[in-house]
Amino acid sequence: MRVQGLWFIFFFWVTEGGDSFLRRNDGIRTRRGLTVNKKKHPDPVQEYELLLQVAYRDSKEKRELRNVLDLLKPPSLWLHGPMKIIRAKATTYCSNQNGFLRCACEDGYSWFPPPCLDPHKCYLHKAGSLQSCDCHLSNFTQSVNFCERTKVWGTFKINERFTKDLLNSSSAVYSKYTTGIEIQLKETYKRIEGFESVRVTQFRDGSITVGYEVVGSSSTSELLSAIEQVAEKAKEGLQTLFPLEDDSFRVFREVQCNSIVFGFGFKNDEYTLPCSSGYTGNITAKCQPSGWQVVRETCVLAQLEELKKNFSVIASNATEAAVSSVVRNLSVIIQQNPSATAGNLGSVVSILGNVSSLSLASHFRVSNSTMEDVISIADHILNSTSVTNWTVLLQEENHVSSQLLKTLENISVLVPPAALPLNFSREFINWKGIPVSESQRKTGYSYQTDMFPPNTSIPIRGRVLIGSDQFQGSLPETIISMASLTLGNILPITKIGNAQVNGPVISTVIQNYSLNDVVLSFSKIESNMRQPHCVFWDFSHLQWNDAGCHLVNETPEMVTCQCTHLTSFSMLMSPFVPPAVIPVVKWITFLGLGISIGSLMLCLIIEALFWKEVKKNQTSHTRHICMVNIDLCLLIADVWFIVATTVDTTVNPSGVCIAAVFLTYFFYLSLFFWMLMLGILLAYRIILVFHHVTMTLMMAVGFCLGYGCPLIISVITIVVTQSRNGYKKKGTCWLNWSDGSKPLLPLAVPALTIVAVNLVVVLLVLTKLWRPAVGERLSQDHKATIVRMGKSLLILTPLLGLTWGFGIGIMVDSQSLAWHVIFALLNAFQGFFILCFGILLDRKLRHLLFNKLSPLSCLKQPSKQNSSELFAIPKSVSPLQHKGNTLGEEKFITKEYQPK
Repeated sequence: MRVQGLWFIFFFWVTEGGDSFLRRNDGIRTRRGLTVNKKKHPDPVQEYELLLQVAYRDSKEKRELRNVLDLLKPPSLWLHGPMKIIRAKATTYCSNQNGFLRCACEDGYSWFPPPCLDPHKCYLHKAGSLQSCDCHLSNFTQSVNFCERTKVWGTFKINERFTKDLLNSSSAVYSKYTTGIEIQLKETYKRIEGFESVRVTQFRDGSITVGYEVVGSSSTSELLSAIEQVAEKAKEGLQTLFPLEDDSFRVFREVQCNSIVFGFGFKNDEYTLPCSSGYTGNITAKCQPSGWQVVRETCVLAQLEELKKNFSVIASNATEAAVSSVVRNLSVIIQQNPSATAGNLGSVVSILGNVSSLSLASHFRVSNSTMEDVISIADHILNSTSVTNWTVLLQEENHVSSQLLKTLENISVLVPPAALPLNFSREFINWKGIPVSESQRKTGYSYQTDMFPPNTSIPIRGRVLIGSDQFQGSLPETIISMASLTLGNILPITKIGNAQVNGPVISTVIQNYSLNDVVLSFSKIESNMRQPHCVFWDFSHLQWNDAGCHLVNETPEMVTCQCTHLTSFSMLMSPFVPPAVIPVVKWITFLGLGISIGSLMLCLIIEALFWKEVKKNQTSHTRHICMVNIDLCLLIADVWFIVATTVDTTVNPSGVCIAAVFLTYFFYLSLFFWMLMLGILLAYRIILVFHHVTMTLMMAVGFCLGYGCPLIISVITIVVTQSRNGYKKKGTCWLNWSDGSKPLLPLAVPALTIVAVNLVVVLLVLTKLWRPAVGERLSQDHKATIVRMGKSLLILTPLLGLTWGFGIGIMVDSQSLAWHVIFALLNAFQGFFILCFGILLDRKLRHLLFNKLSPLSCLKQPSKQNSSELFAIPKSVSPLQHKGNTLGEEKFITKEYQPK
């Protein structure tokens, strides 16, 4: 019988003649589980690492597949020039178990570095000495970390002048140093048990800093220990070849960053390499927690540099034909060299900007073919795969994306009316131009486009409508409209915090013509986002602006806007927030939290002042312990909630935000568990009247439940979700809900469960109060009982957290303003309600507080009631009636939770 879902992962290395440019995520991906990644740079002989994913049925087929490695020949599907396989290995095997992949290492291999396969979707599962990688994946196309041999790293410095030839692996200088070092280290390490190979991985400036990698089959600790033992011998051998700096020889068991291109490094290390042959400039990477990240890159094709120089030469005597020739040559260069490096992107925008400026100044016209070349160029640099390189470029030139948009608009209006209509529809940009005629006075103008985001078949639509009433005066010559999805990703958002462009960017240009009514419709890219802002790109301030634009309508799929001017439009949206809620709820929340914090501090002060009096009997003592902890947890949670909402996630380190989220989460969870403890205590006193539990046991249970359970839940939640960067919501300091991990659930589920339990307790209390008193008329009994029940409900509702149950309304209908306002009012002011109903309506505390504040009044009107009289059984309850003691005790308990 065939066993489904078993895979074997092979690696083999192929060398090929030719060269290429180094870039982030460089690689060629093909179907059927074969992945190719370029390994070395720069070098006329390119080295590729190929990942081959093969399915097998049983252990016999697995052994046969391993034997196939010896017979493999270089593939010839996409590589050119002479090729050969220089090494091959089988490292990782996987199986499909209940919808997720579980992968393990072949003998002699281990997961290295620790984030296995895909760091965002996989985690390392440890069961004793066996480690497996569990993933929510169906394939390995995005996987980066497979099983490897044990590795340790070493560095040392040579007291010689650093030269750039050491960055060129084909140079004689590079070969001289590499060969000598590897031979000498191999001679020293060859007697180490489990040693397999040593390889120089990098040369860096600062004298000459050499980095090398040692691979072995023993454990990391054993290999590292053995290398340290022969360190002196290794230094002596190297000193026969090169002058070493004293105390520069070091070995490491772990490194934070490691790649074939940039070698290894540690946190905040920066490494700069020259660009490949055929490019000018450099590329700089910084070691960050996620690995090497390119922070600066100026790699520009030599042909583009030459074109820029030629254009500057002809600029003084340029003609329309010469300008068209420059655009044509630019289009050809890009088609022949598709690498969209950050440097190339900047150069292309610069050349197009120069073409635009010169054409406008010289009153040149743009032909159909030239406009088509411009759109083809724009489509290439707006490719969605180039967004990462745009991000790198914008760190150095933050206005370049705005410059691109302005350039495209300027060139578009240079197309003469006689050359229109034209329509160029590309994958990442759509362009349409029409000549204006008398028909616009009757029909107006309409532009609609359908664009498809990567990996989806659902179109994103954009539409512009200009009514016929806008064309009743003199008519313009042309109307140009264009749309792009990628522009929304590269135009910076600085004004509205947690918003992002959630639709196409649509630009409509009518030269020398003003309008006062334009209607725009946008499809939502992410349908779960809320709070749309209708905005236009303000070229004067280089930011999105909403002046003159307002929201007309929002549906789950579309947003309609109306504006009083023409330019480049889009919509900004935030996740999960209805549009009308934010200002109202924000005002209520901060006002309520401020009042609650002050009220809770008063509660704690009052409890401290009269603590000796309230703990004279066990029932009162335990109740007030619960109340003090409820007050304390709610106070700290509210303070940290305010801290979390004021943290600027773009300025402060993420650790501050995560700490604020964790502490807010923990103390709100503790609040609910202490409210549960108070509910359990009340139910216990009502149901088990004659049962007695020691104070020590009761408090042990209370503190374990009140702080132990929340701590366990909070720690497990952050450990499980933070490793996948899913703990907090992106851009805000609160628990995430949008990703698969949903860490908000471990707060919402216990909270709502506790609310439900405490609701049952309140119903139990109300049921016990609903009894006619002996000797009273029925009408009087009903009136007194209803009053008692109402007062009890007022006290117990904030103390037992029943108001949090309105959160269900928000979860069911998140768009309702009413639910959000009710929830904010009841829970932001919870501390104030506890002061009013839990403290000031408590007759005993009110009496003690009155005596404390008004000693003269107390002398004039001395109280005749002691502690027991304050909670006395009503006279209407006879101790001689059937089960009188039980009824009397029930009345005593409920009186502690209701005022007189």
